[in-house]
Amino acid sequence: MSRIQKLSGILANQISAGEVVERPASVVKELVENSLDAGATKIDLDIDQGGMRLIRVRDNGSGVHPDDLVLALSRHTTSKIKELNDLEKINTLGFRGEALASISSVSRLALISAVANNTGWQVQGEGIEQELQSSPAAHPQGTTIEVRDLFFNTPARKKFLRTEKTEFEHIDELIKRMALSSFDVNFTLKHNQKLVRQYRAAHSEVEREQRVSSLCGQGFMDNVLKIESEMPGLKLSGWVALPTFSRAHADLQYFYVNGRIVRDKLVNHAVRQAYQDVLYGNRHPAFVLFLDIEPQQVDVNVHPTKHEVRFRESRLVHDFIFHSIQDALAHIRPGQCGIAPPAVNLVTGEITIPAEQPRHTHPEKSFSSYIPEQRTLPFKVREQMAAYQHLHAPLVAENLIQQEQADTIIPPLGFALAQLRNIFILAENAEGLVLIDMHAAHERVLYEQLKKNFSERRLISQPLLVPLTVKLSEREMNILDGHEQAFQQMGLRIERMGQETLVIREVPDVLRDSNLEQLLRDIASDLIENEKSTRIDERIDHCLATMSCHAAVRAQRKLTIPEMNALLRSMENTKHSGQCNHGRPTWTQFSIAELDRLFLRGQ
Repeated sequence: MSRIQKLSGILANQISAGEVVERPASVVKELVENSLDAGATKIDLDIDQGGMRLIRVRDNGSGVHPDDLVLALSRHTTSKIKELNDLEKINTLGFRGEALASISSVSRLALISAVANNTGWQVQGEGIEQELQSSPAAHPQGTTIEVRDLFFNTPARKKFLRTEKTEFEHIDELIKRMALSSFDVNFTLKHNQKLVRQYRAAHSEVEREQRVSSLCGQGFMDNVLKIESEMPGLKLSGWVALPTFSRAHADLQYFYVNGRIVRDKLVNHAVRQAYQDVLYGNRHPAFVLFLDIEPQQVDVNVHPTKHEVRFRESRLVHDFIFHSIQDALAHIRPGQCGIAPPAVNLVTGEITIPAEQPRHTHPEKSFSSYIPEQRTLPFKVREQMAAYQHLHAPLVAENLIQQEQADTIIPPLGFALAQLRNIFILAENAEGLVLIDMHAAHERVLYEQLKKNFSERRLISQPLLVPLTVKLSEREMNILDGHEQAFQQMGLRIERMGQETLVIREVPDVLRDSNLEQLLRDIASDLIENEKSTRIDERIDHCLATMSCHAAVRAQRKLTIPEMNALLRSMENTKHSGQCNHGRPTWTQFSIAELDRLFLRGQ
């Protein structure tokens, strides 16, 4: 080993650049974050050759004072923190004071800026150790930064860059993520002098939804629930997609903490857990969510690129996100929240969602009342409707007060007409034809009933005739210590008998056939990783789902009309009734307009 020596300034900056500047998109991220911190409402980006030749970011923010231009390109200089206590309440996107110095060490950088009521000044750096000098330059209020020939003096780093198309796609995705959180900012993005993206500032709720639609697709906005949840110190807002809009990959998931885009395992676990009862197979949910939290409760200084955060009360944040999303999904029932299930084109098989749907209705007032005048209800439906109105007279009367023009009431899923192959139930509601998978629907109804019944007598457990001895590692044993009471609430009584030995004395009846040793190992792994485990709940839910699947009405069983209607009414009062326990849809709607188009009526 050679003697210890002090690194040159340029080499130190280039090493720092290895952490901050991974590719051209990393440079764009740092520069745009500075523009947003400066209060910019308009940001223009010019990219050449995927950012390898030129990255130019121009904004109309507050600008940099002429006396601070040289300092801005120096290492360990920033205007956003002054003392140690400032690190505990960071409310800006950038703060580390290394980005510009690191970028200028691996590129040819020019910084031009002007503050209010002042002329512009500029400073340039070319990846070498030099004495920087500022000079006058014409420029309106705001800042322009040009980064040319990225990695020109570090060819080893340049070899790791991908093609021009790939590098620009990373920049495009980055601007998309930033535009999702900065609604009041106008973004334009050009590539090789060609306008590629333009996101106009969105101030109203309608304009925000239009921006989300342009970034995530109209299909996403047609299939979302609006989230607005708040508790002291925490607020969650945004949009979560219906389970029927699940994705094969986690490519439509955007989560922001105080406006900062993050990728956090705790957040992903909370969202996934909220969807676990309604997602099919290995599908992934889609969401755009914003978490507002007091800056003192989150540490954003745990990663050089600030992609990760650490919450001071991680369990509280996890449970808040989980319950907020779960409660929103639980209220999706036929006729509620203005949400209809996917409609299937009978000719092409394409699944579509009605484009215009009211997203906010009162669940208790959700009975549809419109019936087209040109069609006559079958006698069977009219007979059932009369019986329904007689049984639910108070609700019908209350609803009629709200809708004075209505002359009849039909429940959201309507009334049963017949069975198809003793598998599907055909029903007529105010919109048209409803098709229900009777086994999947009954399975969900039974599952929710079993969960409710089990939760009311959760403490009942079965003592084992011969206690089960489990061998775990010392680390796993230590992490399980202190959670005995939580296990007992779940009906699982455990005792530590040695440094690496555990004894299970009681288990819930539904877990009697489970691999308890593996279950405890998985719980310990969750506690190590997330400081929280839901394995027991998930295992119990899995057992209850299996029981409900076996108990549900099977295909080929003939049901009477009253039995079919009883199932429809149960679905209307069961949460998550749009999907079975495995995430498959339980019903779909065919409107009269769709059926008319199918048979060319009126054409």
